[in-house]
Amino acid sequence: MSSSLVAQLPWPVRVMNRAGAVLRRAGVPLLPLDAAVLMARARKATGLDDFGDEDFREGFDQILASLEGEANLTILGRTVARSDLQRLLENRLRVADVARRHPEIDAEKVEAPIFIVGSPRTGTSILHELLAQDPALRVPSTWEVMQPWPPPETASYHSDPRIAEVDKHFSGVDRLLPDFKQMHPMGAELPQECAVISAQDFATMVWHTQFNVPSYQAWFDAMDHRRLYRGHRRQLQYFQWRCPGSPWVLKSPQHLWTLRSLFEVYPDARIIQTHRDPLRVVASLTSLCSMLRSMTSDTIDPAAVGADWSPRLAAGLEHAMEVRDTTQIPDAQVFDLVFRDFMHDEIAAVAQIYDHFGMTFSAEAEGRMRAFLAQNAQGQHGRHTYRLADSGLREAAERPRFAAYQDRYGVPSESVD
Repeated sequence: MSSSLVAQLPWPVRVMNRAGAVLRRAGVPLLPLDAAVLMARARKATGLDDFGDEDFREGFDQILASLEGEANLTILGRTVARSDLQRLLENRLRVADVARRHPEIDAEKVEAPIFIVGSPRTGTSILHELLAQDPALRVPSTWEVMQPWPPPETASYHSDPRIAEVDKHFSGVDRLLPDFKQMHPMGAELPQECAVISAQDFATMVWHTQFNVPSYQAWFDAMDHRRLYRGHRRQLQYFQWRCPGSPWVLKSPQHLWTLRSLFEVYPDARIIQTHRDPLRVVASLTSLCSMLRSMTSDTIDPAAVGADWSPRLAAGLEHAMEVRDTTQIPDAQVFDLVFRDFMHDEIAAVAQIYDHFGMTFSAEAEGRMRAFLAQNAQGQHGRHTYRLADSGLREAAERPRFAAYQDRYGVPSESVD
């Protein structure tokens, strides 16, 4: 195991995890992930009983089984998993209650949303953050996704007390994983991605990034992803009900694997697909997953992570190419952005996006974007370094997987050492 890929947790946490491992080997059950218990606790915490659409149970039961059977969780890992699952169940109860009492939410229109679709680690986050600076666009902020009740409102959107609560949560993560912000800065008012929104329906790729849950991921790969996007739309309707804005700007690498279903539910969607050398993506993603998983498990194998994600990434890119080849998507709805070009001049690339979609790139938006770049310089938290060799992969063996993709979009190969 490469020490550069795993977190060195604070010593009290390591001691707690070791003690928990001893007790589990002795047969002492610790923090079991039990569906009935978690749901009962959520009902008690909220005073509500109806979780809404029961389709969520399939994914919920599957993630519980995978966490128990495959993730090899430490005590901290169990605490993190239980906390996340409990929060999602409570959110479901509260959002379902609001939706039931306000059926007019179903009439909210989500028109021509913009989806940033690209491999992980290809600049999707910084592009999303830049577009979020335009007051004419609506993005889902992290605080409203994590704590969606009560519904966000325009008047208090930037002063809501949940902002401070979510930032406090991230401060705790920073203490446990101080190097993680080099890879992916977090903040309550930064835009959040769709894979976190769809976690509300227990259908997301986030969990296989954070935990080793291959059975859950196999279930997610095989599910009807139209159901995922119908739930996604309902949540956007809820978010915009008292805090309107249009168009939505959304992002997640998850969309690569589910692009056909995305267009079935959002036929007027506009797509920005980001492109980068897939071997750099695999190397970076292996580093990210290994770091995240090391917070919740003591058995991290970066080589297994790389062996899993390289063919998985190839399948996602192939799916996206097939959808674009076989679906009648007008060219006006798609914009391709190569990572190298974007990083050369971010503002010029954004201007091209606005021009392609016939949008107005206001002076205010440009000024706010330039200010954001100045205040969030790349590498300000330290530089994220990674090598393909840390993934247990060889360039000569992996490069052919992605040759058709790189040729199609003119994606240059980069150094992977």
